[in-house]
Amino acid sequence: MNWDLLLQLTVNGLIVGLLYGVVAMCFVLIYKSTQVVNFAQGEFLLIGAWICWATLVWLQLPFFVGFLLTLAFMTVFGILIQAVFLKPMIGEPIISVIMVTIGLSMFFQALMKWLFGVSAESYPQVFETQTVTFLGMNIEMAYILSLIFSVIMMAGFYWFFRYSKMGLAMRATAFDQQVASSLGISVSKVFAASWAISAMVSATAGIVIGMVNGVSGALSFIGIKVFPAVILGGLDSIVGGVVGGITIGLLENLAEFIDSQYLHIGNLYTIAPFYVLLIILTIKPYGLFGTKDIERI
Repeated sequence: MNWDLLLQLTVNGLIVGLLYGVVAMCFVLIYKSTQVVNFAQGEFLLIGAWICWATLVWLQLPFFVGFLLTLAFMTVFGILIQAVFLKPMIGEPIISVIMVTIGLSMFFQALMKWLFGVSAESYPQVFETQTVTFLGMNIEMAYILSLIFSVIMMAGFYWFFRYSKMGLAMRATAFDQQVASSLGISVSKVFAASWAISAMVSATAGIVIGMVNGVSGALSFIGIKVFPAVILGGLDSIVGGVVGGITIGLLENLAEFIDSQYLHIGNLYTIAPFYVLLIILTIKPYGLFGTKDIERI
């Protein structure tokens, strides 16, 4: 057995899994506050990655300036998406709102291809050293940035929901929108904040992934790939999203190791998370940490 390859893939899986966990938290954030599954989440990653790439290549701005401008743009973008497309859907059947997010997904995919083309583009060199060696393993600097970003975001989410006024308002709104409104909480502001935060954090994840793999329409597939992590952890659990993301990241890389060493199927890396999704839904329909709904008549 190639233990060096297994260790390398395990470390990569852990780092990528943490990034999946961050994106999964964005799914959970919107679902907890609005009861809507956002199927345009992957496009948030794609748009953020392309906007940052444009500031670096077209505007020739330094990376951190372009990065901050992208975060500001995505914050406003998330608020506008909620105000223009989702706010008029309040009170409508959930399936109608979900179809709106699917429509937005298709629209933004086509728009990004029209604006930036269909070819993958690489980011300009951001770090002087592209890889570092640790315990005999070569690790991309972008992965190290991903690790730092993921830990900071997870700590930030914990502090935000536990101590900030808006975070407490979001928790109250997730519990019962009518009760939250009767207590003076602006539900519409909570919705706008959840979409803004989700867009901003997803864009950051898209930038990190784009720095490693380049930017193309395929980046939006991350949203679908993360969905098994969300289901695995539970749609309404922030902790579950993190655990699900790490689990899917590790399983992906373990599947790649088994495939490359023994099975030679060729696409096990891509489909393994969805097999896990089917198994988990069969055993625990609400996920590992999801809240089970009980209805009494």
